[in-house]
Amino acid sequence: MTVWLDIIGIGEDGVAGLSTEAASRLEAAEIIVGGDRHHKLALNETAERIAWPSPFDVMIDEIKKHKGKRIVVLVTGDPLWYSVGARILKAIPAEEIRFQPQLSAFQLASARMGWSLPDCETLTIHGRADSQILPHIAPNVRLLVLTQNAESPSNVAKLLVERGFGKSKMTVLAAMGSDDEARFDGIADDWTHAVPDFHTLAIECIADQDAKWYPRIGGLPDEAFSHDGQLTKRVVRVATLSALAPYPDALLWDVGAGCGSIAIEWMRAARGAQAIAIESNTDRQAMIAENARLLGTEKIRIVGGVAPDGLAGLEPPDAIFIGGGVTGEGVFEACWKALRPGGRLVSNVVTVEGEARLMTLREQHGGKLSRISVQHAEPVGRFSGWKPLMPVTQWAVKKGGQS
Repeated sequence: MTVWLDIIGIGEDGVAGLSTEAASRLEAAEIIVGGDRHHKLALNETAERIAWPSPFDVMIDEIKKHKGKRIVVLVTGDPLWYSVGARILKAIPAEEIRFQPQLSAFQLASARMGWSLPDCETLTIHGRADSQILPHIAPNVRLLVLTQNAESPSNVAKLLVERGFGKSKMTVLAAMGSDDEARFDGIADDWTHAVPDFHTLAIECIADQDAKWYPRIGGLPDEAFSHDGQLTKRVVRVATLSALAPYPDALLWDVGAGCGSIAIEWMRAARGAQAIAIESNTDRQAMIAENARLLGTEKIRIVGGVAPDGLAGLEPPDAIFIGGGVTGEGVFEACWKALRPGGRLVSNVVTVEGEARLMTLREQHGGKLSRISVQHAEPVGRFSGWKPLMPVTQWAVKKGGQS
């Protein structure tokens, strides 16, 4: 394939900061695509200028329309680090694109802060909910965050304070690499700075003694979720997530989602992991939405309906959890048909009828059948005794192979 599209990263220093090759291709461009600030940084008096539209899919069609001309797309910093490069690659083969990266905001910010970049968490809340920062907040963590606008640091500071991280150090780094570069330092619980819209936020998380935070490895305490009893309990949830094996960008169907605990922990466990929670009860749908907001997974998709009919038209999943309804007519069959080859399906049951159904399915499809029994110490007069929970039978199977 022939390269016909240049995607060039540009910094606050404009053309002066570009490599010789990138500057040459920009100068020779017939069409330049970018935001207002990119156009102001790029010198070329003859090229046609095209601004980013909304929605972005319109721009993909616009770019493709000009194939055969010398077209340059300008972005900030590194085109493939939380930038449009990744989205363009979904529509245009990599072999047809020449990437010309500039120093990213993360690289510049780590240099300004004196932080080792591999030891930092890098994320973005640009165009996304501020709460997406929540899964990353933990003691001793350093965060580098691409923000939405001038209000973002104040919003993030509130989230830190609410979680008991009010002493966390915050630094806003604006216009890095230009003559107008500015820095604003402060503490979350008394953040008052007015900052420019375009900036990068650095956070050194410092936990108070009563700080509330949760690990991303799975198995959040049951009290982390609002629920009406329809909750996969902590120990069983850990075993379930282990069997589902979350990985980046994978899609989970949580069928009979209850309060959404499995779907939410799936999304927290791997970068870019997605989940669709299928739940017919409207009160539980509201619980899923609230739990997702509080735990930083607001991108969860909630579908009202009952399987198998409620599954129609959904994107094929990489993994499926059937938390309820596996005995329902056609539920497993619809799930199994939709599951991608190599995908994993896990089902938990507590009834004799459900266990019988799982035994039959294992005979047909293989997989691993386990019984999980949990007991908690409870008061018995002046002493303590073991109180068992209902045992859970779990079936885990991989489509096309052993689990």
